[in-house]
Parts: sequence; structure tokens; C-alpha cells
Amino acid sequence: MISDPTHETATATQSLDQEALRAFVERKWNDEIVPALTDYIAVPAKSPAFDADWAKHGYLERVVSEAAQWAEQQRVRGLRLEVVRLPGRTPVIFFESPATRPGSTETIVLYGHLDKQPEFAGWRNDLGPWTPKLEDGRLYGRGGADDGYAIYASLTALAALDAQGVERPRCVGLIETCEESGSYDLLPYVDALRDRLGTVGLVVCLDSGAGNYDQLWLTTSLRGLVSGDLDVTVLDEGIHSGSNGGIAPSSFRVMRQLFERLEDAASGALLPKGFHCPIPPQRLSEAEATAQILGDTVWKSLPWACGQDGRQVLPTTTDPKEALLNSTWRPSLSVTGAAGLPALADAGNVLRPRTAFKLSLRLPPLVDAATAVAGLKALLELDPPYNAKVTFRPDAGAANGWSAPELAPWLAAALDDASRTHYGASCAYLGQGGTIPLMNVLQAGFPRAQFMVCGVLGPKSNAHGPNEFLHVPYAKKLTAAVAQVIAAAP
Repeated sequence: MISDPTHETATATQSLDQEALRAFVERKWNDEIVPALTDYIAVPAKSPAFDADWAKHGYLERVVSEAAQWAEQQRVRGLRLEVVRLPGRTPVIFFESPATRPGSTETIVLYGHLDKQPEFAGWRNDLGPWTPKLEDGRLYGRGGADDGYAIYASLTALAALDAQGVERPRCVGLIETCEESGSYDLLPYVDALRDRLGTVGLVVCLDSGAGNYDQLWLTTSLRGLVSGDLDVTVLDEGIHSGSNGGIAPSSFRVMRQLFERLEDAASGALLPKGFHCPIPPQRLSEAEATAQILGDTVWKSLPWACGQDGRQVLPTTTDPKEALLNSTWRPSLSVTGAAGLPALADAGNVLRPRTAFKLSLRLPPLVDAATAVAGLKALLELDPPYNAKVTFRPDAGAANGWSAPELAPWLAAALDDASRTHYGASCAYLGQGGTIPLMNVLQAGFPRAQFMVCGVLGPKSNAHGPNEFLHVPYAKKLTAAVAQVIAAAP
């Protein structure tokens, strides 16, 4: 007899006492998780790319230790936890809990990270990156939503099932501390732990986003990332701009000419064809459906400045579908930092010797990052204007994007059922413009695995920027939804 995955999903869901599940999650979040995350936010546990002395400072070690101590106290059947350390690498928390369902042979991997982006400027006067504040269900501060909550929500979901005696597969957790730097430290850990991972049937990643706070959102694609420093030098020292302007070329003008090789200044479209890929028909259909759900909030929810003559600054497009595709399946270039430019108050009449920019190039999910790095370096350094010294130094951790495999019937049914049960609306699907390198690694290593990539980064949550917050009511519902999906896994 051939089993019906949808029927098995419904049976598993029916065995859950949903009221008890919600009460368990609510109590755990209120009594333990919010206080734990409040302490976590106060620690400047920046990713190694932003804190070269991370080992000396000990902030990453502190948040790992505190999360591990909390985890070890949870009533999860057979839970074993280890902080794994490879020489010279940031630490990883690895936990495992055996299957409680007889005959279950596959493993569920639960993923998150504890490292954070740097502070950034522009926080509200009563807020700050390391000063947690709970206000109207929003826990403000750096890292709570992106995504320090993941280990706490994951183990709470397992504990909730075990409290009811609901059977589930074997579950393991991978909580890293290098994600915001491109996860270059995590890949050696995956190799070292591969045998302990087992046969992965489902990956639950809580490091993604949501289109709104009204339903469960499944991430179906992630962009890749190439970043690095572009340095243009024309002089050995600064010189008088009056005497020499017009003789010595401006390093900024050279930089502008290099940018003209990369993007169309009017539209922001990337010019090199190698940075683009065809958009699969399924993703186009998903973007159309998501645009119908979100409408103009796709772009209206951004914190736009007041522009010329008091009018709002405009987006690159007001078409919701095109805006979604621009931010998920098309490349985009940002300048995220600069050097060689004095502060405005210190800027005299000097022709500066150099201009340097930090470039962040987001790549479509199916573009190879290593190829893009080589192409970008060649494009920028070849035959520079005025024979200026041009150097592009790529950062470590260039990451490929990811496009989810087709959903198995049981997972599609479980996701929709969980969304309706805990949010009152169907599950929706959304590509994300960010990067989670591990997803591509796990898909390559376990090609039959299914993926539940989701998260709490909804409208205005502003990960990486000022006023980042965790939407606590949404996170509670997501925790319950994860528990329900795990219970339904074969």
C-alpha cells in the first residue's frame, strides 16, 4: 500500500493539541526567550568580518555560552549539545535529539546564527543597537530578529512536541557565528560534522523574512553575494585643488568611470550579462502571486526620505511584481562604505589622493559567485582611466545564491495547515534578496532534502540597519508553526 503524505500530515496535525501548543510557546517566550534575547541584544557580538579581534573580545564566546546553557536546560528528549571549535574558527553549537517516531530514518536540521551586523547610525533617540527595548510587541536591538532567536525558537518547538508526546524524526541543530561574514567558517564544520548530520530530509532555517505579519512566509530563493574594496589612487599625497585641479584627475571621477562599466546610472541595472540569469517560470508565478498579496507595500513600506520640494523619494519601480523581482532575481550594486573622504567639517580645498568604496554586489540565485568575483575584478582593474592605480580586493566568503527544490506534497500541505492554524491565512511564498550560504551547501550535499526557510524579518524590521526589531507575536506563531511542521515530517 502506498502511503498518502497529505493524509499522514493531517493525522500528525490532529494528534497535536493546538491550544496546549500555543500555551506552551507563549509561556516559554514570555518567561524565558524574551529575557534571554534581551541579554543577547546587549552584547556586541559582531561577526568576524566586522571585528577582527573577536576572539580577544570574547563577545561571540559569551553569546554562544549563554545560548548553550539555556539550551541544555530544555526538556527535549535525549538532547545532547556540544560547542564545537575548530582551530582559528568561530564556534558552532551542535545539538541533536533522537527520533521519537519508530522507523523514522531521516534527520531534520535546524539552523540559525548568533553573530551580528555592526551598529550602523540613525537609531531612534531612545533606542540603540546594544540597548534592548520591548515596545508594543517589538523587541528592538541588533541581532534579535537576525537571528539570535533561532536556537531558542527551534528548541522550544521540539520541547513543545515532546511535552505532548507527539512523535517526530531525529533533529539536529547547527548554530553558527560567522553567517554575517559569509559563513566561511561554517563550511569546514559541515564537513567535520557530516557523518553526525545523518540523512537530511528537511532543513528548517529561521534566518529569513516575511512579506507581512499576517501569515507564514516560505522563502523560495536567496541571492548570492560578492563584496570587496575598490581602491582608486592617483597621487602620493593630497595637493592644492586650486593650483592643480584640472591637471591631476580626480580619483572620484575615475571611480565614476569605473561604475559606468558596472551599472546604468539612470536605472541601476547591472550591465555585465554574466551577473544575470534567466528567471524560472515558477518564480515568476510566485512573484505575481506575492505582488497580489502585498501590493504597493512592497515599496511603500520603506523608510523613504522627504525629497525635492517636499515630495517623497521614489523607488526604481512602482510595479510590485517588478520590485520583487529586482530585489530577488536580478543583480544589484550598493556602496556600503567609503575611505579617503574626510568628514564634511574637515574637508578643505584639497585634491584627495585616493577614493575607496566598499562594494556589495547581490547576485541572482543561479549565478556562480566565484565566476562573478573573477569577472568583477577583471572589469574594474582592466585599462583604468588615466592609468590610475585601481585595485579590487574581494572579501572572503563570496556566497552563491539558492533556489528551493520543488515542495514535496507533505511539506506543502503541512506549511499551509500550520499557517492557517496559527495565523488564520494560507502560507505565502517569497524570494529574498539576502544570502544564507548554508542552504546551497546543504542542497548540494543532500539533494533529496526539503527546505523550510522562513523568518521574522517583516515590514520595517530593518535587519542590518537602525531600529532593527523582532516582532514577538509573529515569532511566537512561527515557533508553533515550526513545531507543527516537524510533527508532520515523515
